[in-house]
Amino acid sequence: MANSTPPTTPVAATDAPGGPAPLRVGLIGYGLAGAVFHAPLIATTPGLRLDAIVTANPERQEQAAAAHPQARLLSSAEELWPLGLDLVVVATPNRTHIPLATAALRAGVAVVVDKPLAATSAEGAALAELAETRGLPLSVFQNRRWDGDFLTVSELVRSGRLGRVHRFESRFERWRPQLKGGWRELGDPDEAGGLLYDLGSHLVDQALTLFGPAVSVYAELDVRREGAVADDDSFLALTHADGTRSHLWVSATAGELGPRFRVLGSESAYTSWGLDGQEDALRAGRTPADEGWGMTPAAMFGQLGTVDDSVAHPTLPGAYEAYYAGMAAALHGLAPVPVEPRDAVAALRVLEAARHSAAEGRMVKL
Repeated sequence: MANSTPPTTPVAATDAPGGPAPLRVGLIGYGLAGAVFHAPLIATTPGLRLDAIVTANPERQEQAAAAHPQARLLSSAEELWPLGLDLVVVATPNRTHIPLATAALRAGVAVVVDKPLAATSAEGAALAELAETRGLPLSVFQNRRWDGDFLTVSELVRSGRLGRVHRFESRFERWRPQLKGGWRELGDPDEAGGLLYDLGSHLVDQALTLFGPAVSVYAELDVRREGAVADDDSFLALTHADGTRSHLWVSATAGELGPRFRVLGSESAYTSWGLDGQEDALRAGRTPADEGWGMTPAAMFGQLGTVDDSVAHPTLPGAYEAYYAGMAAALHGLAPVPVEPRDAVAALRVLEAARHSAAEGRMVKL
């Protein structure tokens, strides 16, 4: 897994005349994840058809009907199983990921689960084993592997332009001093709420993808905002088996934002600011079918070099569409799934170690 780069153009199935019939996809959940990320990406991926959307919320049903009139609207996941779908996507609150994905696999359907895969690594490993036993594709939606800035970091690491990387710094910081409400802010561990499991799932996955397994974890998980019960300002330090150290920050209380990436190597360094723009584009109603998708303005390019000689380095295009193109290829047996469930289990072990580290005030070895 170390020093690997997510593919940006996996082989995809086609719905062109004379090609195979589109793969039929059912989407469970039409909140932020379902409506903003999964539905638009599925609907614009060649070879996939968004066939059904499950939501019991009348307002969300209306929104889904307006945005995806070709999809049938269902009120419960149980209505999906007799439909003979090719793929089910679980985009519901974290506590429901395992029961819904388990039901789909037992119904004989391939599954994509939004991150985090599960609340515990044991649950995630059991689900992965079930998928293997059933011979069904199972993948986790780690879309941030296809952020343009992360693809750029991956290319720099792989090419050796930074030399031997000794420290990888990565941040998802925001200024949200007031609670928004919702299940993501619940403190019950079964909910897998808080920023550690929300944004931290992305940062840990990226670090493991770049530098391989972690052998130790140190974490500080803090609850800063009035009325909060789940972590909203946290830090993780990972030591990878190859000796690289990853320092990861997630915060909703950052009045000033640090760099998105700072990667320090023996020959050079790379620093970038700001977030990949694909999420904002999806929220604004744009899709990968629009011209200029995934492009980063030159004013937001990162800097590559040293204090003596640093230059703007172009950011590679972001490519969230590559995830579902990869799933289409996997369902046709042309490629492995774009994110392996065992990768997600490894990340969950890091998140669990982070909780133990913060609770006990010590480094935890894996």
